[in-house]
Amino acid sequence: MNMTNQIALVTGANRGLGRHLTLELIARGVKVYAGARNPETVDIPGAIPLQLDITDPKSVAAAAEVAKDVTVLINNAGSSTGASLLEGDWETIQLEFDTHVFGTLAMVRSFAPIIEKNGGGSILNILSALSWFSIGDAGAYTAAKSAEWGLTNVLRLNLAPRNIKVAGLHVGFMDTDMTANINAPKVNPTDIAKIAIDGIEADSLEIVADETSRNVQKGLAGGVVSLYPQLFNVKE
Repeated sequence: MNMTNQIALVTGANRGLGRHLTLELIARGVKVYAGARNPETVDIPGAIPLQLDITDPKSVAAAAEVAKDVTVLINNAGSSTGASLLEGDWETIQLEFDTHVFGTLAMVRSFAPIIEKNGGGSILNILSALSWFSIGDAGAYTAAKSAEWGLTNVLRLNLAPRNIKVAGLHVGFMDTDMTANINAPKVNPTDIAKIAIDGIEADSLEIVADETSRNVQKGLAGGVVSLYPQLFNVKE
């Protein structure tokens, strides 16, 4: 895909990776709708602020009425509550799924017909290394991201006949405000944004953006014993 003539919508564009994705797209000559709950927080030169709360069907529908020329959709908006599946508040756990699963699906259902009408294009879902692997903590986020990966696999099959490529980007911890309290190696979101847009240009269906995600991907073939060896080190 030649990005020069594309028109993109990035969700959660006012901060974090979404901001870097928006900057990278604009640098490549792409017209960009920058979706955010509070569009006044979008301060990116050249971006078109767009009020958008992906967990609100009315907001999604209103955005689709405005951005009728979109050919590239990047589902980046996310939440990270840190909620445990066993002890977390039910409402907090549901927020993770409303955002990563149902919010992403709502965006695809609203914008796939638009992209198809405009001649086809691409959808990129920002996933995570945690789509494939759990560290035990933040179980609601991990489970929701895993569900979003499954959603991505289904949609890429469903939308391929409509000339819409659906890709997933897997990445570990990035140096953004969402991970400010996490003490672990982090990659630069500017670099990940470039990798992501390069992947769209190359018509990639899966973009494994960093070493952490590549290592986890390799471990998938080994099954549970490979991913979670600690479960098999039980003392008798």
